[in-house]
Amino acid sequence: MWLKWWEKILGNGYKINQQYYQYIGSKRVKRELWRKLLLTWVLGWTVVSLWIFCFMSLQATEKRKETLASMCDERARIVQDQFNVSMNHIQAMSILISTFHHAKSPSAIDQRTFASYTERTAFERPLTSGVAYAVRVLHYEREQFEKQQGWIIKRMDTLEQNPVHKNDYAVEELEPSPLQEEYAPVIFAQDTISHVISVDMLSGKEDRDNVLRARESGKGVLTAPFRLLKSNRLGVILTFAVYKRYLPSNATPNERLQATNGYLGGVFDVESLVEKLLEQLASKESVIVNVYDTTNHTHPIAMYGSNISGDVFNHVSTLNFGDPFRKHEMHCRFKQKPPLPWAAIYTSSGILVIALLVGHIFYATVNRIAKVEDDYHEMMELKKRAEAADVAKSQFLATVSHEIRTPMNGVLGMMHMLMDTDLDVTQQEYVRTAQESGKALVSLINEVLDQAKIEFGKLELEAVLFDIRSILDDVLSLFSDKSQGKGVELAAYVSDQVPKLLIGDPGRFRQIITNLMGNSIKFTDKGHIFVTIHLVEEIVHSIEVDNESNPENTLSGFPVVKSCLSWKGFKAFSQEGPLGSFSSTSSDLINLIVSVEDTGDGIPRESQPLIFTPFMQVGSSISRKHGGTGIGLSISKCLVGLMNGEIGFASEPKTGSTFTFTAVFANGLLSSNECKIPQINDQSKPASSEFEGMNALVIDPRPIRAKVSQYHIQRLGIHVEKVSDLNQGLSTINKGNAVINMVLIEQEVWYRDSSMSSHFFDSTRKVNHGFPPKLFILVNSSNSSKTSSVMSDVDNPTIITKPLRASMLAASLQREMNVRNKRTLNRDLQNLSLSHLLVGRKILIVDDNGVNRAVAAGALKKYGADVVCVSSGKDAISSLKPPHQFDACFMDIQMPEMDGFEATGRIREMEQNVNREASINWHVPILAMTADVIQATHEKCLRCGMDGYVSKPFEAEQLYREVSRFFLSS
Repeated sequence: MWLKWWEKILGNGYKINQQYYQYIGSKRVKRELWRKLLLTWVLGWTVVSLWIFCFMSLQATEKRKETLASMCDERARIVQDQFNVSMNHIQAMSILISTFHHAKSPSAIDQRTFASYTERTAFERPLTSGVAYAVRVLHYEREQFEKQQGWIIKRMDTLEQNPVHKNDYAVEELEPSPLQEEYAPVIFAQDTISHVISVDMLSGKEDRDNVLRARESGKGVLTAPFRLLKSNRLGVILTFAVYKRYLPSNATPNERLQATNGYLGGVFDVESLVEKLLEQLASKESVIVNVYDTTNHTHPIAMYGSNISGDVFNHVSTLNFGDPFRKHEMHCRFKQKPPLPWAAIYTSSGILVIALLVGHIFYATVNRIAKVEDDYHEMMELKKRAEAADVAKSQFLATVSHEIRTPMNGVLGMMHMLMDTDLDVTQQEYVRTAQESGKALVSLINEVLDQAKIEFGKLELEAVLFDIRSILDDVLSLFSDKSQGKGVELAAYVSDQVPKLLIGDPGRFRQIITNLMGNSIKFTDKGHIFVTIHLVEEIVHSIEVDNESNPENTLSGFPVVKSCLSWKGFKAFSQEGPLGSFSSTSSDLINLIVSVEDTGDGIPRESQPLIFTPFMQVGSSISRKHGGTGIGLSISKCLVGLMNGEIGFASEPKTGSTFTFTAVFANGLLSSNECKIPQINDQSKPASSEFEGMNALVIDPRPIRAKVSQYHIQRLGIHVEKVSDLNQGLSTINKGNAVINMVLIEQEVWYRDSSMSSHFFDSTRKVNHGFPPKLFILVNSSNSSKTSSVMSDVDNPTIITKPLRASMLAASLQREMNVRNKRTLNRDLQNLSLSHLLVGRKILIVDDNGVNRAVAAGALKKYGADVVCVSSGKDAISSLKPPHQFDACFMDIQMPEMDGFEATGRIREMEQNVNREASINWHVPILAMTADVIQATHEKCLRCGMDGYVSKPFEAEQLYREVSRFFLSS
């Protein structure tokens, strides 16, 4: 149920929110109106909070008044009930006196009996302090009465004029009562008030009036409050008339006068009365009680109470003591002043705070919406500007690329054509230097374009079949001259578990390797540069490769940074990594890990966090010393990411650096039918069939270097054995278990001891079985002078210069072993036939730049083509209007008046029209020829009907390769 309600609330809230946003978003209300609404909200809830405060305070006050009234009425009722009980007992005593005193002769009651009785029954009258009986005596009966009682009737009003205290009061000092018609002397009294015996109750003005009223009414009558004799406390006297016989309630005053025998009075100590009652109540201390005689409203008489200040609230309860003439009231108030109305304060304050918070949220929401709208419009404007800037930047890059590549194409093309002329050695060196500088500039342009493609997100990878070992050989060849010049050993190793053919982008993979090795070549002046390629599962499930990184076991003997430090952060090697996907048996995906290890200067620690940042270098001095733009590693990181891999590094200053990256490819042996297979350069394929069955011996004290030599030799189909010195080599050769056809000796072993080297050379010449093995020395070019000087007196073995590559090694072995490569002969014959594909072919070149036309024409004429050049798209349309004699066309894209796209489109339209009319298939191959190498341009070329793409600057072989594929079938 709760879930349903919660879903309903969320649904309604979402609808309200949607409507609110639609309303606010579609109608932008002025902020001033929202501020007014917010002010109205705050003022409104402030008024509501004040009203709630007043209402709750009033409720608390009313509740306090009701509580006070209830407590006061309760006390008044208790006092009144107790008084009525005592009054009933006094009235009962009046009947007792009438019966046992006046109705019997002689009387059954005397003072002693009365005092004893009243004392024993005092508990029935807890509010009275004493009871007394006064008999009615007429004037003529006074003398006889006084003789009978033995005392004189005393006058009471003397006490009123000369009040006495409890300790000095004496009846003997009272004056006799004056002469009057009748008297009411006290004959019986409780011991507590026995001092009033013989006092005439009719001689006092207040008592006389009360006695007469009691006789006339037949009811109890109360006196006004007065100070009691001896106790000096406020009290009242309740008086009842004692009659001779029973009188009806409607008896006349005269009848009551004639039937009166005397008067019974009870003295009530009001202060004691109220005090005792309040002691019985638990909350007596919280309420202040005052009792007043209000017979005279203008001058009320205080009967009980104090002057302690208390609460302002006062409640009045009426007291009825049975005397209709006397009015009494009880006034009550709390002792403590009323506390602060905390509930009202908290409630009103809480509501106000909540209202303010809601107002603040509402105001913040409105401001947020307004800000979001402003930001949205600003972002849209910025987006338009960014898109326009992106387009402008793309156009700028394309234009700049075109404008730079176009003259570079002319420079490099003319340099290439110049090399075909008769030049002396110095002139050839100059031309070669100019070519290298031009190629370096083109490489820089390519890097800048790659960075731009990365920023645009337009860099895409191909999926073609390639041989990763051949690519590595090509990269080694690229850097071999530089490494030999520095005396740095350059080597590469590919694990046997890596498939021979892979599917991916070989160009981008070569670019990553080239960038990493290029940096290593720049910063390494001694030691080695070592490239290794393994399957990822080899690293995950084996420690062999990690052990090879031990400083005592390196390629050149120089210490290196452990390769494991460069991949420690890879997800592939963490517990969360997809280890299960590394098994090539369960998937056709091949996960490679490539490491480039060098013993160079290393990277300063403060520069390592910025190593992959575009255009960042480790220092300005580095840039001045070594050159470069600083974007090679940034591009490499992006390319690795596109290959679903990771890249990392570990570096120690003065020790070197190790860069490692992973890449995911498809297994070319399993998926070769599903991808396009480019023409793989045959020169990179080693000729292994001629060396099948041969055995080689590698003498090298360093295990890793021997393993690298073994890797390259085994690629030729040769079985390899490894030993660490010349003595072990002689032992292996002399064993005779297998015929050793060749011995490859590391230079440091051969040059270490000339006598031992001479002995080894002589011993191998005396082999009893078969032909003696051929000797080869593996050296760097920097040691060639040492070779010739040290071994001048010895028949020098053949020198093989590192870095080792399969093709170079095969050529050296073929030359010395007198082995002819049949495949090389076949390839030469094939190339000879293919070189005549363009002979007699008529090719049209369209370019607005005369130099580029001359370069392209010269390159194609080398292969026997008949070349015609035009300078505009309109001329191209005129030349290729069917029917024509051209076999192919190279079309520049960016030309004035009509670009290559429009010209190609019109040519294809003409061909379609002719094909529909003549029912033939007229289609001339058109290849784009431009300096714009952005992927979008390539795609646009294909969409407009072009058949291929040649980027500037181009070489003669590139033009030949692209156009010749259209003539292979013919």
